[in-house]
Amino acid sequence: MCTAEAYMQLVKKFEIKSRDKIIDFLNSQPVGRVASIDKNGYPQVIPMNFVWSEGAVYMHSHPMGEKLENMLRDPKVGFEVDQHVCFLPSYYFHPTDASQADTLYISVVIKGRAVLVSDGNEKARALNALMEKYQKEGRYEPLAAEMPVVHEVAIIKIIPDEMRGKYKIGQHWSRPYRLKMAQNIIEREGLENAKPILAIMGIETKNGAPEAASELEM
Repeated sequence: MCTAEAYMQLVKKFEIKSRDKIIDFLNSQPVGRVASIDKNGYPQVIPMNFVWSEGAVYMHSHPMGEKLENMLRDPKVGFEVDQHVCFLPSYYFHPTDASQADTLYISVVIKGRAVLVSDGNEKARALNALMEKYQKEGRYEPLAAEMPVVHEVAIIKIIPDEMRGKYKIGQHWSRPYRLKMAQNIIEREGLENAKPILAIMGIETKNGAPEAASELEM
């Protein structure tokens, strides 16, 4: 049986310790989910395009809608981003026990305050940051505060009060065990599908077999 102390040590091992790596992860992901509280007290969760810039999360929105009403009524919000890395079937760990199935993932959760940006220059900077993230090839005119389109959209800014990241990508396994799991993933997913999963796990392949497992620390 896992003791409380051992459990807490394992939980700490799953934490992303580097703020820079949390931010890098946020801006590598295409969709985040913002949670606000509606007028009846229920959480409303909405998927949104977003960018981390200047110490906050920025999103653009239609200037009217329930989520904006929620945020004006109660600015406390949650924001979550996650990446599903790989499902691990139960038979990787036990021949018949279905409860042993597991998942590799990375996630970041933010608790903070939402504000609607009114300053035209800040709105333009946020919109340009969003464009730089999602349209990396360019081929657009940068937005400026005086452009009408900047004033036609709402910009939501989430100022973090608390930001925490978690990752479970096999870093809690010994190197030999990680390589064993990597071989299972190759056999189940096929080599080409497995390669991006193994890359996240810090594992390289040679001649179709897992070869090296780097130390993982985020």
